[in-house]
Amino acid sequence: MANGSGNGSGNSSQSEPVIVRLDGTATNEARSILYHAYRQEPTFQYLFDHRRPGYDQRVRATIRELIDLYFNLDQEAIGVMVDDTLVAVAFIGDPELRMNLADQFSWRIRMVLTTGFASTRRYLDYHEKIRNMLPQPLAHQLPLMGVNPKYQNRGYGRLLLKTVEKLCAENPRGSGLVLDTGNSRYLPFYESEGFRSLGKIRLGDFEDHVLFREVHPESKAASEGRH
Repeated sequence: MANGSGNGSGNSSQSEPVIVRLDGTATNEARSILYHAYRQEPTFQYLFDHRRPGYDQRVRATIRELIDLYFNLDQEAIGVMVDDTLVAVAFIGDPELRMNLADQFSWRIRMVLTTGFASTRRYLDYHEKIRNMLPQPLAHQLPLMGVNPKYQNRGYGRLLLKTVEKLCAENPRGSGLVLDTGNSRYLPFYESEGFRSLGKIRLGDFEDHVLFREVHPESKAASEGRH
């Protein structure tokens, strides 16, 4: 699921943002950004039961386990740096990964131990529903994306998403990019970036929106050739 706020016009007093590829050395910074980006998201609040004590610990554990899993699977991760500070991150799932989290046994065990059986089961069910909506041929997925709350509304979310789309266009194995959000206020932002709905997942009293944007290397090259 993606937390894509950061679609403002920018602040001229800020240094120019720099796109970087992330490795394991950025784990702690990425965890912090994604924790603050997701802890108030309706989807996470439902999946990890924010009304029950220990919610923050369950969110932290889930972010930690997901980041470690994607790094261990050698998936692409990028970030935005401003003044030597990492302010936004995105993890990109390769189309060929076709990951079923239920098959990730060691990950599942760690999730049960740190977030509890009920939260793990909810998350697996939610992930499976998203998998069932994926287009054919399969697309890249954007399971984690967030902007440090202190740096939101400065255009960094849009910059990050455009960079993700560019990386997807350079990879001929995918048909596009899939992401989801439980926060309807982000929908205009994603729609402005060309995403359309694949469907909705009912989570308690709200809906999580699964979105798709086609990204074809061939059409991109043809478009560039016409200019």
